[in-house]
Amino acid sequence: MPKKAEGGESTADLLAYLFGPGNHEEHTDPHLVAAWTPGLPCPARTPGRMTLADLALLLDAPVDALRGPKPAERVWHVSVRNEPDDRVLSDPEWATVAAEMVAAAGIAPHGDAQACRWVAVRHADDHIHLVATLARQDGRHPRIRGDIPNMHTAVRAFETAWGLTPMSPLDRTARRAPVTGEREKAARRGLTESARESLQRTVREAAALATDDADFLTRLRDAGVRVREHHDGNGALDGYAVALPGDRADRGSRPVWFSGRTLAYDLSLPRIRERFHPTVAPADLARAHTRIREAATLLTRAGRTEGAGDVAALGDLLVAAAATSPAPVRDQVRAAAAAFEQASRTPGTRTLHGTARAHFKASAQALEHAPQTARGGGAPAVLNLLIALVEAVEAATAWHRAQHHDAQTRAAAQAAALLREAATLTGAPPPDRPSRASRSVPRTVRGVPAAGVRPRPVTGPHSQPGSRPGRSS
Repeated sequence: MPKKAEGGESTADLLAYLFGPGNHEEHTDPHLVAAWTPGLPCPARTPGRMTLADLALLLDAPVDALRGPKPAERVWHVSVRNEPDDRVLSDPEWATVAAEMVAAAGIAPHGDAQACRWVAVRHADDHIHLVATLARQDGRHPRIRGDIPNMHTAVRAFETAWGLTPMSPLDRTARRAPVTGEREKAARRGLTESARESLQRTVREAAALATDDADFLTRLRDAGVRVREHHDGNGALDGYAVALPGDRADRGSRPVWFSGRTLAYDLSLPRIRERFHPTVAPADLARAHTRIREAATLLTRAGRTEGAGDVAALGDLLVAAAATSPAPVRDQVRAAAAAFEQASRTPGTRTLHGTARAHFKASAQALEHAPQTARGGGAPAVLNLLIALVEAVEAATAWHRAQHHDAQTRAAAQAAALLREAATLTGAPPPDRPSRASRSVPRTVRGVPAAGVRPRPVTGPHSQPGSRPGRSS
């Protein structure tokens, strides 16, 4: 699946890597197969006419000529590969693929003579690399929002026309990672995480426990987050944005606002409203354990649509557990909640109504009182809670596996492992018998590889494009 290259690499450095031998001498016969202008000389095959330095200068020229602000990351870099079982494509075929990919991405739409400059480099049988600089030749910035999903749509035509292996549907459930500029700003401010990551966690905790719009917004403000509401023409709330105090842009002239949708796919206001549940009278911790175990049993019987709501509510429960866990296990439970986040988002459905959902939501609200209750029960009470959570997460792992949700299966399995690790830190004796879920769900999970010609992840100039990187979803 596609992913932008890590920031910080220059055009010249990236070209040097792509035309070089590779990290393990895996690059064979590197050469151009296509470019923004027909007949561009290849630095590898006609070095007397074009050097790598010359090509880098040509690609960078539109960016260097910009009069206004220059893009923080000037290089756009994606790889496109076919499957090992497919036939080897010729250079002209890869050139056709390259032209369609950059058109679909918005880098160089068909017939647009002022589009971005780009090249396609081939140094292996099964893939090419697309490199472009992010300034159009007319001095405007390209519109590439949604580039990777659009490229996935475009490759379907090649699969059909050329008889290639169809790839898996694009999974839009992965976490939105901070961009390079956000990470660098956090480092300059001496922070351990970016503003985006901090806001993701805060908003997710508020959404997991809120019962309505007012409660959700109040929880955000109580957590110290700046909140901006958006209302429609009738005055009804139809969106929100959040900002961290002190996180400012344009030389400190304005706050950096993030809408819920830009923080994560499931943090838009409509998606958060789907999570609201009527207020439940606080139950003690033992009752929460019972509810979680009952919900885990129900989840194992859930159908495709029902289970989507159940695992979403389980994600909220883990967030609530992370926020209320005692200090000895807090870091592990937080890590488990973060790992399970992708598993809580089910591809292809928006419904959050499931049979087990009410149990998970009631348990999440009960856990707001868990620290006081846990002190009364001590380590055994915490251990019992963690065991119940492991049962629920392992049930979710099995449900995702049955639906062939590979990325979600891996995420849920990782969360279960972290919860088991947390259980070992409580200091309480282990239970007399393993949980039902731990007896029935295998400990290891293997993802099913995707297939077809596809834009692939690129992690920078020193990645190994000859290998098959893990899927990002």
